[in-house]
Amino acid sequence: MTDHETDLSTLAEAFGAGDERALAEVYSRWGSLVYTLAVRSLGDSGDAEDVTQKVFVAAWRGRSSYDPARAKLPGWLVGIARHCIADAHEERSRQRRSEEAYAEQRVVPAGDDVVDATERMMIADELKHLEPVPRRVMQLTFYDDLTHAQIADTLGLPLGTVKSHIRRSLVRLRSRLEVDRDAY
Repeated sequence: MTDHETDLSTLAEAFGAGDERALAEVYSRWGSLVYTLAVRSLGDSGDAEDVTQKVFVAAWRGRSSYDPARAKLPGWLVGIARHCIADAHEERSRQRRSEEAYAEQRVVPAGDDVVDATERMMIADELKHLEPVPRRVMQLTFYDDLTHAQIADTLGLPLGTVKSHIRRSLVRLRSRLEVDRDAY
């Protein structure tokens, strides 16, 4: 075994044993590789940074399942990166489909009640003022008619977080709509 292989084996053992210094070393050595794979596939540095973080969090959480006999540590990380990149592409597709469905619903069919159409337009306009995650939660609630659990699964958020986003967003929407109504 070469010195490099011994060093890699020692690092992999320390990583698997939960040594945080080993995690820092693993990130230092292969973080840029994971980031480069992500940015080349996704084309967005912010998304690539998110994927890189997810890869190392997943690797750290799953370190007990790492088997050095099956794969070298960098290869294992690349495998995790491929899954996280695929998840990011799928999330983009879900979001695009949801936005398209939302855009289709914004078109008011002939014969709809004018008041209903006006309210839908006001709500859609007010949703734009929310932060991205709460806005997405509210869109899935109002326009896709998903349950809280379905939204949590779709967005990969804890159920309590989804409920909190909905509750806070409804309070904000109500106060903004009341202000708008009082202006007339």
